[in-house]
Amino acid sequence: MKLFHARNLREARDLFLRAAEGPERGVAERARLHVAMCGRRLEEAVQAPRTAEDHYTYGVALINARDAAGAREHLETALRLAPGSDHIHYALGLAQALAGDLAGAHENIKRAIELEPRNRILARQDADLAPLAGQPPFNALLRPEKKVW
Repeated sequence: MKLFHARNLREARDLFLRAAEGPERGVAERARLHVAMCGRRLEEAVQAPRTAEDHYTYGVALINARDAAGAREHLETALRLAPGSDHIHYALGLAQALAGDLAGAHENIKRAIELEPRNRILARQDADLAPLAGQPPFNALLRPEKKVW
């Protein structure tokens, strides 16, 4: 049960399978129920994203885990499925910025702002974009009201 509650489902399932073969009928029955629960939860965990929102959500989780390459892959798929989605452009721009692709990041953040102007405010406050905020193309994008001399 400790493994089950710790979400170590593969090991828990193996132990539940052994317990299900034991002589105690009540324990074996509960163990079989837990084997089924482990199986369902493991199956849910490996389902691949299908929709644009699924890919977007997974991509954002990968950004948070600092896996920029994996995030880009899922966000590019999401963008192919829903090309006019400002939030996907924004997230892809973040992933590209984290990966060091400044031109791609600029283009996607720019497109996110074109689609939804409120994204400019988000980008100004986004800690992931802070290192880029002072650079000329990003500065002009995030603060167009300031004239660069």
